[in-house]
Amino acid sequence: MSQYFIDPQALQPKEIAPGAEIRVASGDKIMLSFVEIKPGGVIPRHSHPHEQGGICLDGAMEFIIGGETRIVRKGEGWMIPGGVLHSVRALETGARALDIFYPHREEYK
Repeated sequence: MSQYFIDPQALQPKEIAPGAEIRVASGDKIMLSFVEIKPGGVIPRHSHPHEQGGICLDGAMEFIIGGETRIVRKGEGWMIPGGVLHSVRALETGARALDIFYPHREEYK
């Protein structure tokens, strides 16, 4: 694989919750996580010290971030400061997203 270009399908998948898997690529300072959540799949409420920003690439998800609930659709995004509780549930079509983390989440490597 090129050091400059990423083919998400060539990355090793990792299940992070039932019905949710990621494929991760890391640079020196940032980490990209290509996320796929099956219809109705849930990433349970959690927090981590990492900053997390992302964009919905396809489908729709119900996010709860810091007690605020919102439906996020294709082309819309989120920004989650470290330490803030959040969860996500894919709606009936499922969802694909790109999450960006700083610093790296070592448990995702």
